[in-house]
Amino acid sequence: MQISLKGKNALVTGSTSGIGEGIAKAFAADGCNVMIHGFGDQKQIDALCQQIRDAYKVKVAFSGADVGKPDQVAQMIATCEKELGSVDILVNNAGIQFTSNTEEFPIEKWDAIIATNLSSAFLASRLVIPSMKKRGWGRIINTASVHGLVASEHKSAYVSAKHGIVGLTKTIGLETAGSGITCNSICPGWVLTPLVQKQIDDKAKAENITPEQAKINLVSAKQPSKEFVTVEELGALAVFLASDFARQITGASIPVDGGWTAQ
Repeated sequence: MQISLKGKNALVTGSTSGIGEGIAKAFAADGCNVMIHGFGDQKQIDALCQQIRDAYKVKVAFSGADVGKPDQVAQMIATCEKELGSVDILVNNAGIQFTSNTEEFPIEKWDAIIATNLSSAFLASRLVIPSMKKRGWGRIINTASVHGLVASEHKSAYVSAKHGIVGLTKTIGLETAGSGITCNSICPGWVLTPLVQKQIDDKAKAENITPEQAKINLVSAKQPSKEFVTVEELGALAVFLASDFARQITGASIPVDGGWTAQ
């Protein structure tokens, strides 16, 4: 049974910051070559890639593809295969957010969230599964959310996309069962990422309270532990799901939410 993932190649979408960065670093720490993906300041992205190379002595590639567009997803996969050799582990993590009442939700925001948060996972997965089957080994890990299991107000597109990720995970898990491929979702609760920090800042402004109080109010309202999940915890779970110890876990959606969905 393979304990280490050394020498495997992992593509992590949405990994220039937040959860994706934490997952990419966790794989690199375990010996995986990684492709970083996302948007942002190119100097900062280059620095992140170099930091990972220096710290973990692995190959690091980068893609700035718009994962909501099929042709750019295909190019991202092709670039990863060219620069690293293969896509052994695919982590579909890219995501965006917008909040509004359903009746006021802009159609273009709905389309963008569905494309980035859901369709991208389908587009990438369908391209890597054939080569994973040929090698007899592969891991697809989707970053869903507690909102793939339960809903919250003002997040119709996000909740719909994340519920879709959970369904896609089950389907791919069934279709690839017994092939050496597994497909699972991680469902984080509140994680203090740049995406969540924006929600905290918006909440503070709307309620005329301090950002610190908004942070406390936000996490306490849903998460019984009253603590944020860390990106390191999510990275460790992703590495476990990619290991052979988890080879019989497939089609599952695992909450990491301080008890949120246990209520």
